Amino acid sequence: MTCIRFFTHGVVSYAQLGDQRRWLVRAKEHLRTYLQEQQGARTRKRSTTNSFRKKMASSDVSRHMNTIELQLEVTRFLHHCETSSSSTPPLTSSASSTPPLTSSANSPPTLFGPSAMKIDVACKVMLGGKNIEEGFGIAYRVIQDFQLEALAVYVRAGRRLVRQRQFKAVRQLLKCVGESGTATKNDCDVIILSCVSIADKGPTDAKELESLILETKNTENKIKAYLQVSKLRAAYLLAVKLDTARAGPLVQEVLQAAEGVGDSVMQDICCQWLSEHKDADRDRTPPPGAKKQVRPNAR
Repeated sequence: MTCIRFFTHGVVSYAQLGDQRRWLVRAKEHLRTYLQEQQGARTRKRSTTNSFRKKMASSDVSRHMNTIELQLEVTRFLHHCETSSSSTPPLTSSASSTPPLTSSANSPPTLFGPSAMKIDVACKVMLGGKNIEEGFGIAYRVIQDFQLEALAVYVRAGRRLVRQRQFKAVRQLLKCVGESGTATKNDCDVIILSCVSIADKGPTDAKELESLILETKNTENKIKAYLQVSKLRAAYLLAVKLDTARAGPLVQEVLQAAEGVGDSVMQDICCQWLSEHKDADRDRTPPPGAKKQVRPNAR
């Protein structure tokens, strides 16, 4: 639509888009008028019909109006965030955040683009405020209304936060995701593993990463996270608490990690555990062809 093109034409930020909101309001008014005309046309024959309008079903018009309404809300929020950022800086700065998924890097993403651009919008809203809670509600509506892959949005936002060492905000993100009501049990663990994988593994962030890893719910995911930060002893101690069938492959992973960093002590510990439990498994397994002992019936 022409009004939508005018809304985005020549702008490079949401601070500028905020001044263009009148075009969205005008577009919504046009669509509302068209819906009213469609309803009236059911009872009377229209003398003239616009060929463009004939192609739009009422459901499509309503959906487009909902998109415009949500874009207005996004624009109001991000315009406020960008124009007031001097006194209350947003969580992430545009200079150091990751590039958008869409190619039009010179113009801000909007909800009128493809799914990749909508993901950019959701991330931008989630990270645009003073804290995650401030923009999460609007971002969640974007995810739900356009049926975006929620976990992809959360992971992308989490990775941006970790790159800027915003670990407190990552924990806020995990809290919001957990309370959203639609996340699976494993979603927060996936976010944590993704964040840990790209985090700086130096001593500066060691405590923050440890705190983040402790947020994982699944033991195997926690072990994987410890391996990513080279905490081999912690990974080993968690692994050997599991039953042997689950522990074996995990201890093997710890051994491989120890070999990779040249940790001979952990190599010996892992090899000893694997050897002992391999022997124990062999003792419990009857040899091939052995007859199963039948207990005589008591008389």
